[in-house]
Amino acid sequence: MTERLSPGDAAPGFTLPDSEGKEVSLSDFRGRNVVVYFYPAASTPGCTKQACDFRDNLAQLNDAGYQVVGISPDTQPKLAKFVAKEGLTFPLLGDPEKSVIEAWGVYGEKKNYGKTYMGVIRSTFVVDAEGKIAHAFYNVRAAGHVAKLIRDIGLAS
Repeated sequence: MTERLSPGDAAPGFTLPDSEGKEVSLSDFRGRNVVVYFYPAASTPGCTKQACDFRDNLAQLNDAGYQVVGISPDTQPKLAKFVAKEGLTFPLLGDPEKSVIEAWGVYGEKKNYGKTYMGVIRSTFVVDAEGKIAHAFYNVRAAGHVAKLIRDIGLAS
């Protein structure tokens, strides 16, 4: 397992293709706050719930100055299908080689139904305008996570 990131760490840079095949880099968001979330697989129940929660709360996040980007090990065609089916309005990036996933410390041992295996650990980061980690949340739950994130970064009314 790779080392986990902590607040104050420099966010590892990346350039990955989005659902349309367009390259998106972390540096594209320099000067703005960005929520980078990692999820195991597009179109699975938990990942769909989480992505739709981000979609449904995107205006509030955007209005407060936060962009949202999701990253998974999915291929561009799978991401395109997921975006179209769920009406997602923020970039989803594919990292099939898992190089970015590993650099962010979100690939490791997981347990499910008594089995241990390696996979993407559902995690969310808030990167500040200078490219530093402001918040790091590992092992988050799909359901209710976005509401908790909004509270944790002080946006809840």
